[in-house]
Amino acid sequence: MAVQRPVLTVLMCVGLLATASCTSATSGDTGTPREIRLTTTTPPGSEVVDRVTWALPYGEPTTLDPAKVGDYSPQTVGANLCDTLTRMNADFSLSPGLARKTTWTDARTLVLDLRSDVTFWDGSRMTPEDVVYSLERQTDPKTQALYGNYLSAVTSIKATGPNQVTLRTKAYDQTLPKALSTSFGAVSQQAYTQKAGAAYGTAKGGLMCTGPFKLASWKSGDSITLERNDAYWDSRLKPKAGQVDFKFITNSNTLTSALLSGEVDGTYELPPTSATALARAKNGATYLGPSTQNVLLIPGSAKSPAADRRLLDALSHSLDRNALIKNVFGGDATTLKSLVPPLTWSGDPAADRFDAAYEALPAVPKPDLERAKKLMDQVGPVARPLVAAIPAGDQKGLQTLTFIQAAAKKLGVDIRIRQLQPTEMSSLFYDPSIRQGIDLILTFGYVAMPDPSSYVAEMVTPRGLFNWTNYNNAEVTRLLGKARTSSDAAASAKAYTEAQALFTSTVPVVYLASTHERMFMNKRISGVPTSFAYMGMPWAAHIGGTAK
Repeated sequence: MAVQRPVLTVLMCVGLLATASCTSATSGDTGTPREIRLTTTTPPGSEVVDRVTWALPYGEPTTLDPAKVGDYSPQTVGANLCDTLTRMNADFSLSPGLARKTTWTDARTLVLDLRSDVTFWDGSRMTPEDVVYSLERQTDPKTQALYGNYLSAVTSIKATGPNQVTLRTKAYDQTLPKALSTSFGAVSQQAYTQKAGAAYGTAKGGLMCTGPFKLASWKSGDSITLERNDAYWDSRLKPKAGQVDFKFITNSNTLTSALLSGEVDGTYELPPTSATALARAKNGATYLGPSTQNVLLIPGSAKSPAADRRLLDALSHSLDRNALIKNVFGGDATTLKSLVPPLTWSGDPAADRFDAAYEALPAVPKPDLERAKKLMDQVGPVARPLVAAIPAGDQKGLQTLTFIQAAAKKLGVDIRIRQLQPTEMSSLFYDPSIRQGIDLILTFGYVAMPDPSSYVAEMVTPRGLFNWTNYNNAEVTRLLGKARTSSDAAASAKAYTEAQALFTSTVPVVYLASTHERMFMNKRISGVPTSFAYMGMPWAAHIGGTAK
């Protein structure tokens, strides 16, 4: 969900949509700049490989149902199973997917012209009715979907031809075509999904999609195996890997050993401690890519003492972000001023307007203990320890919270760390009952598509999925609505940046950092994207052998 950065200042050398960029960072204790090379992909792998083993450092997915997927592990797997109507590319641009064309024929009509050659894994043809069903089921409370809000402006979804679906809306919605590149836009077979019912997307219920890999097996507590779909519709992206095994490895030491030994071929979200140990690995390399990830400290509820923005501001002013980035993130992160990292809008026609408004925001706070204590004088004594949650086994999260815990102690605030099982931590974001008794949550979130307004709306509008503190600013809500419904890029950017100027300093959040994507890959394979866009694209279909 948000972005935070300590010691590093990002200097984009090339635009986000280029194949590489560079950032400058402080190196060691000398204060001298070092260059970090960010790339969006790796050289193509041309050889066929029988099997690839990939790690999931955030643990076992709770579901692979695209309507419910909203975390690192399930999206890492699911992006290779269930194709979307528009497709995210490694450089964060969008291209046609299951829909060969998306067209606003007027301000209230979005037409999806579907490909005619797409089949599900069972060989049956994908129909407009499957598309209508996949979108509409996300508005059914029984589905417990995460993305139904994307349809808030939609009044009807109908099959309007043998290869066409038409969405009618209350007004123009610039978010819709972009959202179709996320799991919201994934298409499942209607008959299979209805038969599976609540079990759809689980180890028991399975899936039926159109992607380059099929779900072959799911061994709870151990692994998920994907098998190549030899009848895949996209001839340019037919997989070279016959099988991809995903292993659930949440312990960073175990992960490091598995990567060094070659037992595991690669992983996204490589922990900093593992990156250090793997820096001189002879069997592979670590890659850094551009990212829309953010690290935030967020109150768990409006009733918590931590929901007081003054207390959070005191914590913010007590933190040395430079030290946090250097010591916890290995220097592979940057500071952040607001909820959304600037890379989110880099490809927007109005990127210059976004950049100027972001630059005009207040500077990232420097450590100022005196100011922090004055803010705490306004808050008054905190009567009880504050409970902060992270996933069990997450060393990066534990180090970050320990860093925050030490800073809070100087203010007389006692923070107790609670480690939740990975599946419980994943569910916490969507289940209020799990957040009971939790005051603070350290989030390693992300923006899933190149649209800042829809992401921010989930955190600051009254009905937002991640607005756990009931933040409500009518002007912010109005401006974000305008940003979403304006068909003019400049007008949309203007509305968003005006909202940004209002919510940045008032929403109860501590902005910590935005991390680069860090990926390790064995030298026997290549071709996978290194950017954070992997979360929304069939990245494993790019894997090929190198004969090394």
